[in-house]
Amino acid sequence: MLSTEIRSNLPLMQARFDAARDLLRAQPNVDPARIGAIGYCFGGGVVLEMARAGENLRGAVSVHGMLDTTAPAKAGAVKADVLVLAGGADPYVTKDQVDELDRELKSAGARYKIVTYPGAKHAFTNPAAREYGGQQFDMPGDEYNADADRRSWNEILAFLERVMK
Repeated sequence: MLSTEIRSNLPLMQARFDAARDLLRAQPNVDPARIGAIGYCFGGGVVLEMARAGENLRGAVSVHGMLDTTAPAKAGAVKADVLVLAGGADPYVTKDQVDELDRELKSAGARYKIVTYPGAKHAFTNPAAREYGGQQFDMPGDEYNADADRRSWNEILAFLERVMK
């Protein structure tokens, strides 16, 4: 699976991320000093890895993304403000992983916020989560949660308002 290949090869992930960011920076309507990244699921894990690696971003938002890593953030490395939005009942992201991320980011001196939505499972922002992930890709832990979706979107908007000033 492509996501497994990329998650296990940080230099490849970083090269692809940098290429996308460079393309974005080249657009005439983009302020290159005010770039952030938002990722959902696999993309949420990528965004978090890039924040850990010290990518030059204003903000990084991971929504029901994978939190585990083989390259934890080092002290002072995280430049971006980080927002992590996780489902409290996500079978793919354990409470221990959320707690470990909290310790990691705190130890690295990062500016971050982690929000966990009780009862929300993986893919809680996707109304087609059960049909798409649960049935098509045999991921029974995927389930839409309208309340967590609405609350997470409001968190993202507030975060962007603050970090993109």
